[in-house]
Amino acid sequence: MNEASNHASNMNMRFPLYAVLTAIGLAFALAISGRIEKRNAVGTDKPAEIVAERELRFEDMPNGDVGIFDADTGKRIDTIAPGSDNFMRGMMRALVRERRKASIGRVTPFHLSARSDGHLLLADPATGEELDLGSFGSENIRDFARLLPPARAVKAAEPQGATDGTS
Repeated sequence: MNEASNHASNMNMRFPLYAVLTAIGLAFALAISGRIEKRNAVGTDKPAEIVAERELRFEDMPNGDVGIFDADTGKRIDTIAPGSDNFMRGMMRALVRERRKASIGRVTPFHLSARSDGHLLLADPATGEELDLGSFGSENIRDFARLLPPARAVKAAEPQGATDGTS
């Protein structure tokens, strides 16, 4: 009888263990299936419409300035003086460094675009790099937004979700 009660006691202890392991397995399976469904749903979304864009060239000037030029017209849009606009200088240096690593020259301009969903993207078509400038804060977005055509720059510099009541 002692052996029978020992066997019953072991069975009673196994049931909660199996129940907990089953619950953990079920939770894990649901989490994975949710991620797969989310990834599939994201893949079907169309990208937001481009509301403003400009092709840019950045050139080091003899006096230490960085000239920013519209690649289509050749017109200088802005100048970054030494010691100013450090974020913009840093971003451009990082993108140029990637070009140098890949032995890519300056022929292909950089692409700046404002999207209808509020994102401001800086892309390097030569390397395939694309940076969402919103990740770096609204002040840094404004620094780059000023390089867009003037009518669109103000709209692109607005924080995501901000509305002025005029649509």
